[in-house]
Amino acid sequence: HLSIRRQRQMCIRDSLYISQKRLDAIADAAALAGADGFTLALDGEAAHADLTDQGVRDQVEALLAALPAAVTLESASSPDGRSSRVTVATMWSPPLASLFVPDGVRLEATATSRTALR
Repeated sequence: HLSIRRQRQMCIRDSLYISQKRLDAIADAAALAGADGFTLALDGEAAHADLTDQGVRDQVEALLAALPAAVTLESASSPDGRSSRVTVATMWSPPLASLFVPDGVRLEATATSRTALR
């Protein structure tokens, strides 16, 4: 059977892993929402979607405001006018008291989503 120490280590490791994966999912959802902040532009007969930093930020802020999770928006932008890039962060605290991380650990996730009209 597993020792108490080993069980504790597994609990802390799993909690950190799950917290990072949740943050990754939030970043993915935020980038996807940001990619919906486009304006339709016409060049002659061709239409294309244009993203602006403000359009991305507006969509991302609306999504994050609806989430129960305590997540900080670090950046939301459109580096190329077609993609949405979002970075979010949160603090993770171990489920069991730990001398090694008494203040927790800052977690960060970045995701990119691309807008395309076909």
